[in-house]
Amino acid sequence: MAGDERLGRQEGSTGSVPDRCRHGEEASLALGEEPDPAPGRTRLELELDSGRRADVVRELRPHVPPRPAIALSRPSATHRPRRPLADTTAVRPAQLPAAVADFTGREDLVRKLNDRLAACADRPAAIAIAGIGGIGKTALAVHLAHTARHRFPDGQLYVDLGGSGPSPADPETVLGAFLRSLGTPDAAIPDGTEERAALYRACLEDRRVLVLLDNACDAAQIRPLLPDDGAPDCVALITSRTHMSDLDHAHPVDLDAMSPPEAFALFAQIVGQERATVERAEVMDVVAACSYLPLAIRIAASRLASRRTWTVSVLARKLADERRRLDELRAGDLAVKATFELGYGQLDPAQARAFRLLGLAGGPDISLPAAGAVLGLDVAETGRLLTSLVDISLLESAVPGRYRFHDLVRLYARACAERERRAVAEREEALSRLLDFYLATAARVYALERPGDRMVEHLEPTGHPGLLFETSKAALDWLFAEADCLLDCVPKCTGESTRRRTGDLLLGALDLAESGARPRQYETVAQAVCDAAHTAGDSRTEARARSALGHLYSFTGRYGHAERELRRALELDGDDPVVASRASNQLGIVANGLGRHEDAERYLGQALEAFRADANEAGEASALANLSRLHVSRGRTRTGVELAEQGLAIYRRLGAPLRLANGMYTVGIALTRAHRLEEASVHLTEALDLFREARQPLWEGMAHFRLAEMHLAARRPSEAVAHAEQSLALGGLGGEWRRFSFLTVLAKALMAAGQRTRARDCWRQAQALRERLGSPEPEEVRQLLSTSAPDLPAATNPYPGHRDAYGVGPPVTESDP
Repeated sequence: MAGDERLGRQEGSTGSVPDRCRHGEEASLALGEEPDPAPGRTRLELELDSGRRADVVRELRPHVPPRPAIALSRPSATHRPRRPLADTTAVRPAQLPAAVADFTGREDLVRKLNDRLAACADRPAAIAIAGIGGIGKTALAVHLAHTARHRFPDGQLYVDLGGSGPSPADPETVLGAFLRSLGTPDAAIPDGTEERAALYRACLEDRRVLVLLDNACDAAQIRPLLPDDGAPDCVALITSRTHMSDLDHAHPVDLDAMSPPEAFALFAQIVGQERATVERAEVMDVVAACSYLPLAIRIAASRLASRRTWTVSVLARKLADERRRLDELRAGDLAVKATFELGYGQLDPAQARAFRLLGLAGGPDISLPAAGAVLGLDVAETGRLLTSLVDISLLESAVPGRYRFHDLVRLYARACAERERRAVAEREEALSRLLDFYLATAARVYALERPGDRMVEHLEPTGHPGLLFETSKAALDWLFAEADCLLDCVPKCTGESTRRRTGDLLLGALDLAESGARPRQYETVAQAVCDAAHTAGDSRTEARARSALGHLYSFTGRYGHAERELRRALELDGDDPVVASRASNQLGIVANGLGRHEDAERYLGQALEAFRADANEAGEASALANLSRLHVSRGRTRTGVELAEQGLAIYRRLGAPLRLANGMYTVGIALTRAHRLEEASVHLTEALDLFREARQPLWEGMAHFRLAEMHLAARRPSEAVAHAEQSLALGGLGGEWRRFSFLTVLAKALMAAGQRTRARDCWRQAQALRERLGSPEPEEVRQLLSTSAPDLPAATNPYPGHRDAYGVGPPVTESDP
């Protein structure tokens, strides 16, 4: 806040904080007086500094004819004191700081607050503006006060209460200054906060006065300074880092960062519109690095404005480094870090520890249980600590049970964690507890989704029991809600004591890869674990991480990458039951997809043997399903159906909805190939419903694709078109091979439905994809792209031209979609 204050005095901005009170000379001139004998000092400042009444300062002389003193105050149930009769004049104080000349943004908010001030019926007694340091609270309040001052002709009072500093102003002292500003002689001002507050409220009766209470510490500090029901036409504007939820009759305003357009406008005002417009993209990078915090934007822009040889891109590069960003956001003695220091310095030891350690966690936010794991505290105590940080604007809570830092505050929290005496040990312990929480809970989700799968029994033990879930849906909801935070934790924990658990977390969170929801993020963190384990010579962890990475690559059609990672996993630790079974199973899927049927049969046989040796029934069902797909692709439909039904029987016995959907999906494919189409329709439709309920968009798209094939084979082109279009809409998660297959079956369905123009368009898109993928074009595609080609007969085999959907198309999970 200190930096914010200085910046406001120098230049004035959305993020500025004005002086504690209008300077003596300026305030005296506004009231028609001679300048104060103590230049640059206000009476309130003299009182605040000395701790006693400023009797040495001359009495205010009004610049307007005085109103007659009111002999008696309005009757009150609280026996309000009467205004003093002697020497009382009706003074109209004008203490607002100078208007913010370059105030930017907040138009909608200012308009709404002005409307509230204008409406007599629902006008609040106070408007309490809260937010982190540098967010522009004071600038907003001063701007609002100036736009609304005509509604308060009896004067405007102002005080900086010093709430963000070590010595907040004493309400009794402030009341004394306010009473003098309202025309009360010193002899009539009583001692004691309650007595002064009562007289102050009596003085506000029948007046329309605006009171700006800037930088308040808490509700207790400002309660004596608020007008009460006896002065319904008076309003207090309050700014504070503390949320005043316990303040009666106050309208709360939780001030957030600027919008990107507002941030650009503020930056451009300082550096010049032309200079900002030329490098607009770089300006947006700068304001994003500033997290749209007005103070940070002003500092960054001020640095650039004072360096005419710099380009915006130079500043953007300097701010791109998160570890140095706070140091770069400094201009002279102004610094964002200094603003945050004021808030951190007021924390008690437990709050300060929580603030530091929570900054270590990644992701956009953190849940209450995860925060408890970081701090090593129970949920109740964690909740109390986090609520206290929210109340003073060092933490935000957008939704119940989830918390987040402003981006720059997070960087400051991490810096605090790094400079502590036992920083390294404290950080490692906190992150280890968080990793335990995620691994234990992800393992519970995996086990709930895959009854009978023994992989979780081979994971590293944890010191946290993990969360319990009553339903599979609740478990998956947790996993997807925590996906960003969970994956962000992985690369932070690749040290000696935590590395094995990170490799296991990748396997426990495999649903994130299978759903297609986080493919790039999952790939990045898996590669980070592979690299760290390889450097450390940790073959077990590297093998498991490469198995997870190969699993992901096979989803997205990157067959060469998938095969390389999976084979490397087996070379590293083929004796690990997890790697021996899962990597072999996935290699069988990849080999089948590439048309190498003998290799596929060998790998799948090894997988089936490894799953059975480990008594892993869910894994056994998966291997059977994949063997079914292999038989079907080789034209052995009878044994293909039998193997699929064996796998489905196991899934039914285990009772896992998502795995049951996998089993039905596989049976549906085999039955379609066996031309048992009505049975296939039942299985595929039920699988589709289960995939949709489990929030598996990739699998959902594949089920639509298989239903399109089935309806095309059944000579129902309209139904085939509908399902093919759905598959294409959901197919972006499956890679270009699957998109090729979806376009092919849609083209066939459209041709069979007589929609030749649309069909040709689909074929052309399919041809372009095929050429980009570097594969020979099927004869069928060439024929159907010919303008003289006849309509595709409804009885034509639907499979040529997209046989890769069975083989070449990328597998999506343990059983190839």
